[in-house]
Amino acid sequence: MEQMDKVGKGTKKFFGEFKDFISKGNVIDMAVGVVIGGAFSKIVDSLVKNIITPLISAVVGKETFTDISFKLGSTTIGVGAFIQSVFDFLIMAFVIFVVIKNMSKLKSMMIKEEEVIEEATTKICPYCKTEINIEATRCPNCTSQLD
Repeated sequence: MEQMDKVGKGTKKFFGEFKDFISKGNVIDMAVGVVIGGAFSKIVDSLVKNIITPLISAVVGKETFTDISFKLGSTTIGVGAFIQSVFDFLIMAFVIFVVIKNMSKLKSMMIKEEEVIEEATTKICPYCKTEINIEATRCPNCTSQLD
């Protein structure tokens, strides 16, 4: 009976944590991420299929790597399909890297812009180099007259 009580409490704790997880909005954030990821995947797939693959085809002479295979006994080993999957992954990873890098750069630029917009509340005394209130007309440390 004691064992059942532990299981019951553990189950309640688990579902309580799940309820907290759902109510925090993390699920919605994840759902939006999955939807955007799916749409982004379609864009990258189109980039690979309609632009990059034809360029490779013009250079290599084959449309895709999936045609590359060899026989091992009576079995056909499709090495090309694996190479194509790796190639698609690398392109996807590269595009995601470029997007994230540019988003990070944009975000840091926006943060710097926000920092510039904030008004200064202090200034540096030109004589003793201590930080003082921006409205001060005389330095409280060295008593110099300020402009």
